Amino acid sequence: MINKRLLVKNLLAHNDENSFYDKKRFISIGEKEGKAKFLKHVCALANSNPQNNSFIVVGVEDEDNKIVGVDFFDDSKIQNLVNAYLDNPPKISYENIPFPHLPDGKVVGLVTIMSNGQVCALRKNIWKYYGGAVFFREGSISLPKAFDIKLEDINSNKVATIELHAKNNIELTLDGVIDFINNRHADLSSNYKVFKEQFVLCWAGHEKKVKRQVYYSRVDIELINEQVKLFYSALDEITITYDEDSFTILEFVQLGLSKKQKYYPLEEVTITFSDNGNYTINSELIFEPPQYDKKTLYHIFNANNALLQKLEKKIQLTAAEKVDLEFLPDTYLICYLNGFEDAKEQMELARAILKKMDTSIYQSLKESLRVLRKVRYN
Repeated sequence: MINKRLLVKNLLAHNDENSFYDKKRFISIGEKEGKAKFLKHVCALANSNPQNNSFIVVGVEDEDNKIVGVDFFDDSKIQNLVNAYLDNPPKISYENIPFPHLPDGKVVGLVTIMSNGQVCALRKNIWKYYGGAVFFREGSISLPKAFDIKLEDINSNKVATIELHAKNNIELTLDGVIDFINNRHADLSSNYKVFKEQFVLCWAGHEKKVKRQVYYSRVDIELINEQVKLFYSALDEITITYDEDSFTILEFVQLGLSKKQKYYPLEEVTITFSDNGNYTINSELIFEPPQYDKKTLYHIFNANNALLQKLEKKIQLTAAEKVDLEFLPDTYLICYLNGFEDAKEQMELARAILKKMDTSIYQSLKESLRVLRKVRYN
C-alpha cells in the first residue's frame, strides 16, 4: 500500500519535472484556459507513459519545490471531464494529501494518470487547442506532435522504484491515527474504523442529533494508510454509515432564499474495501435543486449584480445590503440552478472581490462554486 505523502515527497526530492511527473502551483478547471491546459498535460503524460502511472503534484512552487498547498478539491467527476474531451482517455484520480505544516483545509493535490495503452488525443476544440491534437512530454514541457506518433515505455522502472520507496508501514499508520485524533482534531468528536484488517479510516467532526439521526459538521475524513483526505468541509453537514465492508458519506447542502434555509441531499459517496487489499470509491449525485418563481429570482439576480458593482466601486453598503451580501453566494447558486447561466460568471467575479474583504462570505462562495462544479460535471 502506497503512502501518498511519501510518494509526493519522493517525486519532489528526487525528480525535476520530466516525462512522467509535472508540478503546478494550482490548477483552474473552472475556466476554459485552465481546463484546456490541464487536459493538455493529462494527454501528454498519458502518451509519454503508456505502461505506468504518471503524476501531477498541485500546490508546489515551481522555483524551489516549496509546498504551499491548495484548497481541498473533491471533484469526483474529474474523470467525466477527461472522458468528454479526450479520445482514449486515461483513468485519472485526484487525491488530497495532508501535510502537517499546512493550515486547516489546505492540502497537496496528487493527480494520478493511468494510460489505457492507446494514443490519447483531444476529441474537440478547447481554448486554442484543436480537436485531434496529440501531445507528448519533452522534458518538462507538454508539446503537440503530428508525425511519427508512437507510444514508448521508457519510465516503468523509474516509477516502480519511486512507488516502492513510498510503501507504508505500521509505524507511519499508528503515528497518523494518533496525530489525527490527539493533535489535529482534539476539539472534535473523533473515531476510527479498521476495514479488512488493512485499511484504517479516521473521521472527526461536530456531532448533532436530530430525530435519532447523527449529523456531522466541520468534517474531516482521512484514509490513514495512504495519507489521503477523503472529505473536508468547514460548512456542510453529512451523515456517516458503515459496515464491515464499506463506509458511506451522504453530504447535504444548505440552500434557500434569505433566512428560509433548508438542507438538500447533494451526493452519496461509498468507499468499498476488498479482501485483496484494494478499495473503490463510487459517488452518486442525488441533488434535486429547489425551484423558485422566475420573477422573484430576476429581482434577486439583479440586486446581487448591483451589490457587486457597489463593491467594485467601493461604495458603502446600507445595513440591508450587508445582510443581502451574506446570502449572495447561495442566491447566485440558486439562480444558476434555475436557469440563470450568467450567474456563474458573476460568482467568479464575486470571488476576486470577496477574497479581499470578507473571509466568511468568501468561504461560502467557494462552497457554492464547489456545488455548482459538481452539478455541471455530472
